[in-house]
Amino acid sequence: MLTLHVADATPGTAVLVEGAHIAALGPYEDLAAAHPRARVRRWPGILTPGLLNPYGPELLEQAYHPDPREADEFGTRPVTGERARALFRAEPSRQGASARRGVQRMLAHGTVAVAGELRSRAALDAVRRAGLAVDGRPPNLPGPASFSPRPLVLLPGLTVGGPARFAVFDVPDPAALVRLGASTCVATVVAGRLVHRRA
Repeated sequence: MLTLHVADATPGTAVLVEGAHIAALGPYEDLAAAHPRARVRRWPGILTPGLLNPYGPELLEQAYHPDPREADEFGTRPVTGERARALFRAEPSRQGASARRGVQRMLAHGTVAVAGELRSRAALDAVRRAGLAVDGRPPNLPGPASFSPRPLVLLPGLTVGGPARFAVFDVPDPAALVRLGASTCVATVVAGRLVHRRA
């Protein structure tokens, strides 16, 4: 099935998805006319190739992402440092669920690729199952680890025949994305699947 993704602020950069790949790129009107049976997904903001988060190990292996049912005990933000290490030592089984929740938070921030050497089976499995790409880490990390790192690292442009992997941010232009950050993500697509959609 064909799906046509278009964002209000970038109608000249619509993406036609077939399966896990990009079937066509171009202005929305042209693609809609050429493929009238395609399902259309309209988004506010701008459509981008998605983000690379360079902090894979820090966010997926060294931080504990609490289950929402644990909010009273741990809060809702990632637990880091010695407290996270103590949790993983006491209950190693927490690593898998934590890594999966960490990946979900990455997807909610428009991340479609991670960098950094992942060593734990839990993090590697979570990344693989989500379909995130794994890339090399930039030489200089600005720190600290974040789901919306500064500066944001956009992936190279989309290509026809390439993987259907991109993100949409509810901002008027790329400058606003840089200013407001990745929490403005409204949709993330990985391997042609809509893996995050802001409610």
